[in-house]
Amino acid sequence: MSQTPGTLLAALRAEPPLVQCITNYVAMNIAANVLLAAGASPAMVSDAEEAGEFAGIAGALTVNIGTLSAPFVDGMRAAIAGAQAAGRPWVLDPVACQATGYRRRVSAELAAQHPTIIRGNASEILALAGEENRGQGVDGRDAVETAEDGARRLALQTGAVVAVTGEVDFVTDGNRHARVEGGSSFMPINTAMGCSLTCLCGAYAAVAQDPFDAAIAALAHFAVAGRHAHEGATGPGSFAPRFLDALHALTPEMLDAQVLVHGVGEAVA
Repeated sequence: MSQTPGTLLAALRAEPPLVQCITNYVAMNIAANVLLAAGASPAMVSDAEEAGEFAGIAGALTVNIGTLSAPFVDGMRAAIAGAQAAGRPWVLDPVACQATGYRRRVSAELAAQHPTIIRGNASEILALAGEENRGQGVDGRDAVETAEDGARRLALQTGAVVAVTGEVDFVTDGNRHARVEGGSSFMPINTAMGCSLTCLCGAYAAVAQDPFDAAIAALAHFAVAGRHAHEGATGPGSFAPRFLDALHALTPEMLDAQVLVHGVGEAVA
């Protein structure tokens, strides 16, 4: 990594980026709180009347297709165009892109718009790469390792850094790769964890020189904070507030000292 997770966390907190989050209705409040706890500034601006203009002043844009509707998609298109015109990074979260024809069409259209980072579970990444998967609705039922080759091909096809999240996260730009360990067993049974992580990827992309480093830093922040929050939590309900506290309490020094990242920058076999 040219910039470590701790270095990027310090940059994020020194000048908190404004992150435009077009995310689903379930995730909005949680994602906003995650960004605030981490040190960034969220803005849930999605209407086509202003989304494109707002993307020009935001540090990054994140697009999540969790609760699709025609007006939402129009806002996504406008925001992506605005971000690209202003040279801003943008992140795609293809939630349940395998579930319906509408989702398949929209996710394919958006992926063709050259996102900076694509983040999804293994089933979503496999589906977006055009491969067989076992996803059911928003639930990913494929193991991360089964999606690694598909993630590499998707990265080469779209030009995006692809982050496959699960028990051990995998990040690739098609040539380099890394794996990030950590988190908590309570994370998959807390709603909007992945959606919030997508927004945090946007925050780090706003301050990073390399989106590969940005994706690793966002995953690292989640992984270390999840590990801290798990201590003392008795279930998903007690985990959630501990997680926000842990995101906020992590220092750059703690993050670099405690993150478990393997294979950083190595060529994908």
